[in-house]
Amino acid sequence: MSRVASETTSRTDRRLLLLVGLVVLLAGGPTFVALTDALAHPPDSMGDGATLLALTFMTAVGTIVKSPIRIRSTTHAITWIEAAIVLGLAVAPPSWVLLATGAGVAVASTIMKLPPIKTAFGVSKNILVAAGAGATALAVHWHWPPVGPVELVALLAVIYLVAALLDDLLAIPVIALATGNRISRQFSNNLDLRLAGFGVRFVVALCTLFILWADPRLLLAVPPLVLSLHLAYSARIRGRTEQQAWQRLARTTDALNVVDLDEVLTTAVTQAAELFSADEVEIELRDGGRTVRGGTGGISFDGPTGTPTEVNATVIPAPLEGHDRSVDVGVLRLRFRGPVQLSEREQYTLRTFASALCTAVRNAQAYAELARVADEHAYAATHDALTDLANRRHLLDQGTEQLSARHADGVTALVLIDLNHFKEVNDTLGHAAGDQVLVQVADRLSRAAQSSDLVARLGGDEFAVLLRGLPAPAVAAHRAETLLAALHEPFELDGMRISVEASGGISVAPTSGGMPELLRRADVAMYQAKRAGLRISTYAPARDTADLGRLTLGGDLPRAVEDHEFVVNFQPIVDLGTGEVTSAEALARWHHPIHGMIDPLRFLEAVERSGLLPAFAEAILDQALTAAGSWRDAGFDVPVAVNVSPRSLLDARFPGSVLARLRAHDLPPDRLVLELTETLTLSQLDVVDQVLSRLREEGVRLALDDFGTGYSSLSLLSRIPVHELKIDRSFVTTMESSAEAAAVIRSTLDLGRSLDLDVVAEGVESEPQRRALWELGCVAGQGHLFARPMPAGTLLAALQRGSGGRPGALAAPLHDAGAVIRLNQNRRQAGRNRLPHLPA
Repeated sequence: MSRVASETTSRTDRRLLLLVGLVVLLAGGPTFVALTDALAHPPDSMGDGATLLALTFMTAVGTIVKSPIRIRSTTHAITWIEAAIVLGLAVAPPSWVLLATGAGVAVASTIMKLPPIKTAFGVSKNILVAAGAGATALAVHWHWPPVGPVELVALLAVIYLVAALLDDLLAIPVIALATGNRISRQFSNNLDLRLAGFGVRFVVALCTLFILWADPRLLLAVPPLVLSLHLAYSARIRGRTEQQAWQRLARTTDALNVVDLDEVLTTAVTQAAELFSADEVEIELRDGGRTVRGGTGGISFDGPTGTPTEVNATVIPAPLEGHDRSVDVGVLRLRFRGPVQLSEREQYTLRTFASALCTAVRNAQAYAELARVADEHAYAATHDALTDLANRRHLLDQGTEQLSARHADGVTALVLIDLNHFKEVNDTLGHAAGDQVLVQVADRLSRAAQSSDLVARLGGDEFAVLLRGLPAPAVAAHRAETLLAALHEPFELDGMRISVEASGGISVAPTSGGMPELLRRADVAMYQAKRAGLRISTYAPARDTADLGRLTLGGDLPRAVEDHEFVVNFQPIVDLGTGEVTSAEALARWHHPIHGMIDPLRFLEAVERSGLLPAFAEAILDQALTAAGSWRDAGFDVPVAVNVSPRSLLDARFPGSVLARLRAHDLPPDRLVLELTETLTLSQLDVVDQVLSRLREEGVRLALDDFGTGYSSLSLLSRIPVHELKIDRSFVTTMESSAEAAAVIRSTLDLGRSLDLDVVAEGVESEPQRRALWELGCVAGQGHLFARPMPAGTLLAALQRGSGGRPGALAAPLHDAGAVIRLNQNRRQAGRNRLPHLPA
């Protein structure tokens, strides 16, 4: 950029020199003719010589007495030369006037110590003006004295008009090149002042000629008149110049009112160059060590501070500081190629401009910082902090935009990728190692994806890739294979090589439902792949088991909670030996006004996701405790067990809510058993430890439900302070035919005895199962053999009715009272205090 601007400046200087040279060359012709004529007709007397000297003196005075206007480092002036030329033509031949004009301008330029190029241009230009005026005088037959006043005015007007036009035509192109303005613009600048000046000088010349015609002695009155007019005209020019300068300053400060720093600097450089007629303007910023230079043509340099410049003759600095001088953002420098001294008005203008520029720079820098922070926040809102991939929100936004585009090219598809058994990495090596694996997975997926794809992390170990512009739906499967193949090679992790398997689901954009439906279908396909043991599965509507009825139930949940549509049935837990009820498990049901009684498997997930879980849990707990209170009032002190959602254990307010309900129903805490699902993950335990510890400390009993169905059973048991284990019904159902199921039951009973935990068997449906469990040492069980789930009142009636005349029993005892029972070794060690009512 600097080299281009330098070449432009050099080209302008060459054109200026060529134009001045052309003017000098053109002036040579008239000068030669005038010299030849003067030599051929020399002055006849001393009077003629005095006239020639007077003309030379008058021209020199007209050159020196002027109204100055500075342009860059050069001061241009409006002179009285053309008036002197016209007056000279009235009293001397044109050749004398031409030579006197050239000599007078040369003498004045020498006195003022002007540079040679300006002297040459000034002499040549005015010789051409004198030549034009002289030629016009000859053409219109100008002679002295005139015949009458009308002839004097008319002829003088023609001659003066030619002189004025020649002066403008020769001077304006040079000034335009020097200032970088267009010739047409330079011609129109201050046209009214120039016309007024020409008119004043014409009137002065005309009056002088009339005085000379009437009585030469009256010429003594001309100098004071000329001086007064000159001073008035000069004041008018200065006033106009200052007015234009303030207007330009106002426009310039308004133009600085932008928020882009580059635009502020460009505007400041170009406007300051014009405002102060500087050859170059330089702005140096403290922040970042940046320097910008240029002129009216634009920026010539933008780079680090310290780079030298070619314009160093005169440098006028101005600090960029606020009005109170509390901040200093840099410095503004005006550079000129020659000696320049700013006027008082220009110095004040410079300080005002520098202050405005300081404010503009600070505003632009502040806006840039705000924009940077906003961009960072916007980026963070749409990207995953760990992997720097797009997040779920960004994926949904981009996918929605893609699907809503009317003229989107190709097919859109989504690949959902889930890492298999990734939890084992976190549990074994720690979350930091797991994060490293996730970062490497993100990197591999990004490199395997194409530029048009969008790779996202949805959370945890789940990733998604939005495929855009596919030529056909079948291509999605091939692209998905490529993505999953990128994860096939083991990952390097602190010197270890870890293999991570993944499952993928593919879904092509649906005709309706938008991005949420596309994501749901990909999720369905991914779980189909997991269940089938496949690496990739493509969504097929025939295999979509999504229960649309379950989805519609979600909209009814708020009303169901408010109208108490959720009811609780109770399944008793009995002593396997005596058949007596020891407790009861509360099982929630939804009594829907349209769909009837709805099983919890169909609505529990919707409740957990709806945000209504606290209200739902409180309603179920309230009903369970009400039932326990009614049984106690009837003489049956039967504890009640209530299932707890893992999400409730993540709520620090949950223990307080439970204890408040117990106090409201006036029940001891040990009359409540909270059953925890065995699917709690180890990663959640750090969060729920505090909740469980408080409940246990207050006396609430804890049970671990579905024990033995997950690989983390023992790990959970070592962490969760439970009182009771519940053997999953799947083992009880198959214990008679499966040695493995029997072994699980036996090991669970042994574990319970060693840890002094109660063990309850679920799903007891036959007497052989009951007897086998009892003989293995299992004390309690529940199942259809004893009772199906029933309302609280029905269970109370069954307790009152009893079995075999024994209230509180739902089955006959395994042995009659007083019978001798032969127990195996395990049964004898089962803990004699567990069945104290049975004889040994």
